Amino acid sequence: MARAIMLQGTSSNVGKSVLAAALCRIFYRAGYRVAPFKSQNMALNSGATPDGGEMGRAQLVQAYAAGVQPRVEMNPVLLKPTAHARSQVILLGRPVGNLGAREYHGHFNQELWQHVEAAYATLAREFEVIVIEGAGSPAEVNLKAREIANMRVAKMAGAPVLLVADIDRGGALAAIVGTLELLDPDERELVAGLIINKFRGDLDLLQPALDFLERKTGKPVLGVIPFLAHGLPEEDSVVLEQAAGRPTAAGEVEIAVIKLPCIANFTDFDALEREDGVNLRYIEDKEALGQPDLIILPGSKNTIGDLLWLRQRGLEEAIKDLVGRGTPVVGICGGYQMLGREIADPGHVETDRDGIAGLGLLPVRTVFQPTKATNLVQGRVTGTGPFLGPLQGLEVKGYEIHMGASYLVEGQPAFKITRRGNNPVDIDDGALSPDGLIWGTYIHGIWDNDPFRHQVLAALRARRGLPARESGLDFAADQERRFDALATVVARHLDLKRLAAIMGLDRPLAGDGLGA
Repeated sequence: MARAIMLQGTSSNVGKSVLAAALCRIFYRAGYRVAPFKSQNMALNSGATPDGGEMGRAQLVQAYAAGVQPRVEMNPVLLKPTAHARSQVILLGRPVGNLGAREYHGHFNQELWQHVEAAYATLAREFEVIVIEGAGSPAEVNLKAREIANMRVAKMAGAPVLLVADIDRGGALAAIVGTLELLDPDERELVAGLIINKFRGDLDLLQPALDFLERKTGKPVLGVIPFLAHGLPEEDSVVLEQAAGRPTAAGEVEIAVIKLPCIANFTDFDALEREDGVNLRYIEDKEALGQPDLIILPGSKNTIGDLLWLRQRGLEEAIKDLVGRGTPVVGICGGYQMLGREIADPGHVETDRDGIAGLGLLPVRTVFQPTKATNLVQGRVTGTGPFLGPLQGLEVKGYEIHMGASYLVEGQPAFKITRRGNNPVDIDDGALSPDGLIWGTYIHGIWDNDPFRHQVLAALRARRGLPARESGLDFAADQERRFDALATVVARHLDLKRLAAIMGLDRPLAGDGLGA
């Protein structure tokens, strides 16, 4: 059976997901067969596995860091918030219902525990090391008795726990001491070490606090990890709350992404954000919209609700005004649905409404359906116009995750899907305005395709009269470099020998230049 280590946090957003990815790469580079595991994840960033299942984006990223293909056993339960205190429940890659928080935590999650156990057991048989990530905090006393994500998982896996605190937000020492105090004695015993994360200061000045922690808690501090601008895909939209748009410099292309209340899969735009000469901003009101070179409507887990929000904030009117002046607009998944003429919901899949009028910028009618499409896809560009025209015939890859089907009323599609998973298909995707300046697609990850992204950015620069700029970004290679850089930095600041001893590993971790 596999050896395991579990990362739990003093709260959400302390950096567990990134540290788990770093550990996956550290173990992978030390020659271990390693897999990530998070029993229950609540996030709107998700992706598709090779066999068409849906799982949290963080565990997809961790799988890639571990050098393995993602699979739904790595995240058996995914909760995707659809409204206040209500979520769609994804079990082993498939939706099984929409539940309120009371119903879910009251009894339903207990029914899922057997699936969590089975998923972990499958991974433990096939891998040498499992890096487990907890959810939220293990000290949420109102939920502890029925939780399936923290100490219950650690006990099931026999995993020592590393407790992570975010020192950048303040109160890290109190958070650690308070969390340990609220744990039951047997749970406290499982905590094998402490990690201080997101540190920006002078370690010598912090040392007295570390000494105090070890005396007070009896737990060793295994590492102080610096604040990392890692650039890896984020787990959820909490990070967008801190994303402030900077002024666009001369010579830059400005892209405005509408930050919908239920924005989903905003990792779609990571590749755009990494390009030199691009300023990508997330905006929530018409005043902040300005005059961008491109507007993107992203995916949403509550398309109708987010479309109503768009209208209430005056953003629909502002977007249409810019369209009238020639500003291009792109819609991805839910954003594509919003750009159409109508969204029908006869089965009340998403809301109690029968439907809603769309923005009317694409000749498309969408009908929500109870079944969910989750597929890795391949296809080619078929659209015309200044952006897609030069790319006609280009092969692209991505994935689909959506509940509705969209139908062209007139005009032409933007793409042709030629493969879903391992199955060849011949399916039109997306739509295009007559002038080619507005288009939409169900293909998530479309911007990760380097030639596609480079050409669209080149067309945007040409429209602005900016000089051509050669893009050297190879997104896949850049991801690998970031995994290695993250692992190297974390390893330098983590006591790997002590970690190996805690886990009972028989091979050292400080290989391939990692570690002190």
